[in-house]
Amino acid sequence: MSRNVAIVGATGAVGQELLSILAERKFPMKSLKLLASKRSAGKSVHFMGKDLVIEELTHDSFQGVDLVLSSAGGSISKEFMPSAVKAGAVVVDNTSYFRMDPTVPLVIPEVNPQAIKGHKGIIANPNCSTIIMLVPLYPLHKAIGIKRVQACTYQAASGAGAQAMEELRLESVAVANGESFERTVIPYPYAFNLFPHNAPYNDGSEAKAKLHAPVGYCEEEWKMVAETEKILADSVIKVNATCVRVPVLRAHSEALNIEFARPTTTEEIYAILSKAAGVQILEEPSKNRWPMPIDASGKDPVLVGRVRKDLSRENTFDMWVVGDQIRKGAALNAVQIAEIL
Repeated sequence: MSRNVAIVGATGAVGQELLSILAERKFPMKSLKLLASKRSAGKSVHFMGKDLVIEELTHDSFQGVDLVLSSAGGSISKEFMPSAVKAGAVVVDNTSYFRMDPTVPLVIPEVNPQAIKGHKGIIANPNCSTIIMLVPLYPLHKAIGIKRVQACTYQAASGAGAQAMEELRLESVAVANGESFERTVIPYPYAFNLFPHNAPYNDGSEAKAKLHAPVGYCEEEWKMVAETEKILADSVIKVNATCVRVPVLRAHSEALNIEFARPTTTEEIYAILSKAAGVQILEEPSKNRWPMPIDASGKDPVLVGRVRKDLSRENTFDMWVVGDQIRKGAALNAVQIAEIL
């Protein structure tokens, strides 16, 4: 059945990817409304042979809309998504605002599609790093059981938005040419550098008391812990994360150290992953070739490789995963939820 669809945040990196995926997957639409800030209103976007004019987002934007795909930031979702629900639309929200609301399903279609049925007008997309981690971990958890995961992430500029990607491009050229560069999005030298994630960090001070993350953690790391627990509806898998921003344009990488509930082998792990939805094994061990961000960019699957036994712990294995943050980590996941709806 065709739906009247609206995209909130249509001019951003995820909004643009949503447009691309809706076209690729031939999502059934009667109409498509593009909504953004006042400064973007009036601009046009070419979509499937037509020029669509971007409209300013207001509380009255959702009349007649059946489905809203939102990716304009938490404060925008907080203010405007209740108006969308009041107007009769179902919202698939890409921001962090609703994720930990106990009344809002947090969904990865390959993991917990059944949670969609419990929605009350809003369904939340998990954090990109959580999605990229759980798509390959969940089939292993079902088949073998997982006790704990130590995740170290290598997160691309795309996680900070289109402006951060452009800033990385420009700064890289400037540094290579020996020129100075003034950053406005990323707070630290980014080209040819990396740093622990610049998400809000809980240093234990009174000023940071309202952060969700425990003392010593940044919110990006805590999202992977709390969201995994909510998505799996239990706390069986204990997660510890260290999140790092690296000078890659798009596609996040993760080094996962996985402690299983019973003995297993690399052969069993590969056999399970070879049949897992949304996963692709990509490696050439004889050439020391494993998944790279450039392999995942613009691609749907989460790429997996370099599964090996951790010789320091029983029933523990290492695995390297790479996924497109804009695509499966955001836009594709939202469209898959909409398809189930």
